[in-house]
Amino acid sequence: MDPEKKEAEHFLELIRKSKKGKFKIYIGMSAGVGKTFRMLQEAHALLRNGIDVKIGYIETHGREETQALAEGIPEIPRRSSFYKGKNLEEMDLQSIINSRPEVILVDELAHSNIEGSKNKKRWQDVLEILDNGINVISAVNIQHIESLNEEIKKITGIEVSERIPDKILGLADELVNIDLTADELLTRLKEGKIYKKEKIQTALQNFFQSGHILQLRELALKEVAAHVEKKVETEIRTENFKPVKFLACISSNGKIAKNIIRKTARLASYYNSPWTVLYIQRPSESLEKIALDKQRYLINNFNLAQELGAKVIRVKNNSVHKGILEYVVEHNITTVCMGKPHARFWQRIFGYSWIYTLMNRLNERQIDIIILS
Repeated sequence: MDPEKKEAEHFLELIRKSKKGKFKIYIGMSAGVGKTFRMLQEAHALLRNGIDVKIGYIETHGREETQALAEGIPEIPRRSSFYKGKNLEEMDLQSIINSRPEVILVDELAHSNIEGSKNKKRWQDVLEILDNGINVISAVNIQHIESLNEEIKKITGIEVSERIPDKILGLADELVNIDLTADELLTRLKEGKIYKKEKIQTALQNFFQSGHILQLRELALKEVAAHVEKKVETEIRTENFKPVKFLACISSNGKIAKNIIRKTARLASYYNSPWTVLYIQRPSESLEKIALDKQRYLINNFNLAQELGAKVIRVKNNSVHKGILEYVVEHNITTVCMGKPHARFWQRIFGYSWIYTLMNRLNERQIDIIILS
């Protein structure tokens, strides 16, 4: 059977199983691997099978092959908005919901909507479309995953501003990696199939370095492999299955706390497990005493944790290790994640720190502790 037809029929089977819209995401290591092209190929296959498929938003980036493939697929007109002196086009969420196609194509999942739109982000639009029983095929690059933000920055030197929460990938019924070797991707770039000629050299010197591409490719492959593993675990669980429950312990140190949150989110995502962020507020950090910048960092990190799917808990306690231990015992936490403590000089001399007490108490209860760098 033709691979395109087989893929389309598989998605058709998913559609029939639920009233809520089914969600398929094409993911890739970077721009230019062919995510949008594959979405359009699948749309044509579905059309040939009599399915009502429409384009909600497709970004061709001026690529001739992609533009040609978009022809023949009905499109829901975009809405126009006047913003900062420019007339901009945006996906028309309400028109999509009103027209109720069986399948809608929505590109650029991490896109930020124009100010004044109903939702701030396109992924929020997609959730609304799915809730209305419409099936969605979408696409995203690996660098737009929230919990990978710091890792992507280390690899490429670029901080990606448009990101999606990890939970969005978790909601996908199908996650398909569009894979190319680094050489194939660089060949496409040099042939002008990704960017216009005047941008090629700049791209080669920055984002599209071979070392960067290899690392991004590895992240994309791992993400899809983890997604498949989670699906298997969810559908084939034994009676003796004991769910892992992660607890991320953070302080008011903004940078360290953000790192702990992101790394714990990755772990929780991998194990498909619930997780909580716990902040122990000591008397010295009460609202009357804590510095304003630390308050701001805390609020930002609480918001980040919630966006990544965590429950956020603030507990007042004179003792950090007692506060953590009490919460762990009461809520049956299996794994505690925390940053490396910075013991004071006298604590290092006398070999004492509160973390050793906590580790001993957790060990007695057979609870794992992960120290995150």
